Amino acid sequence: MKQYGLGPNGGIVTSLNLFATRFDQVMQFIEKKQQNHRYVLIDTPGQIEVFTWSASGTIITEALASSFPCVVVYVMDTSRSVNPVTFMSNMLYACSILYKTKLPFIVVMNKTDIIDHGFAVEWMQDFEVFQDALNQETSYVSNLTRSLSLVLDEFYAHLRVVGVSAVTGSGLDELFVQVEDAAEEYERDYRPEYERLHKQLAEAQTRKQQQQLEQLRKDMGAVAMTTTAKEEVHIAGPSDLIMTRGNPQGEEQEEEDSDTDDIDHGATEESKEADAFGNFLVERKEVVQARNRKCTTPEGL
Repeated sequence: MKQYGLGPNGGIVTSLNLFATRFDQVMQFIEKKQQNHRYVLIDTPGQIEVFTWSASGTIITEALASSFPCVVVYVMDTSRSVNPVTFMSNMLYACSILYKTKLPFIVVMNKTDIIDHGFAVEWMQDFEVFQDALNQETSYVSNLTRSLSLVLDEFYAHLRVVGVSAVTGSGLDELFVQVEDAAEEYERDYRPEYERLHKQLAEAQTRKQQQQLEQLRKDMGAVAMTTTAKEEVHIAGPSDLIMTRGNPQGEEQEEEDSDTDDIDHGATEESKEADAFGNFLVERKEVVQARNRKCTTPEGL
């Protein structure tokens, strides 16, 4: 943050972006150690805009999910979810993560040594009980929460919930049982879907490359035919070849798209993102250094 003059969120996002550019090294490390370890725990930033819905977070998640059985564990503070509005906020957050990652999902209610998580499970299973608790709320968001509870009813039906205590260790055995079950679900349902999507994407890219190559062959063939026809009449110079390309009779025709129109400019821009990001960091560093020199320069000099 101090080096590049960034705020808290900007510092986290920049660090995560830099980490994502080297995540292949993390993948190699996991592959080397997978024979000696059964679980790999990766703690991600809690801000939804920093990891879940960011490009770098998606890169990291998809890289892991394409190679290893991945399970998303959402840890919530049970003691701070006794309010029905706060509880609904946590459930919306969990639903958003599940929708974005599309991976096996477990909600872990921590701090059960302070308060038992039974009330939260009852709220998820019994709509009327949650409504009774919500009737005691007088805030303006209570009506919105009441409507959202109906929407999330289907979400609750297929959700794994485990109560644990990081202090006493209670509930951890059940958590590992749920993780094993989620890993089996990944192998059964999620891995085939990932492989199908990956194959579909590869086929689409292959078709696009073939179309571009075919169009390029057509354009190159048109140039060769025009050159041959002109050489039979007179020796054409470079300017003549350009002016009569594809139109040897001089008749007005619609200009065909050149091969440059078929170039994937989006891919070209993506290839420049790494350099642009590095230039941005260098510029920010120079700005901060200039600001520091200005602040340390004695007055009157």
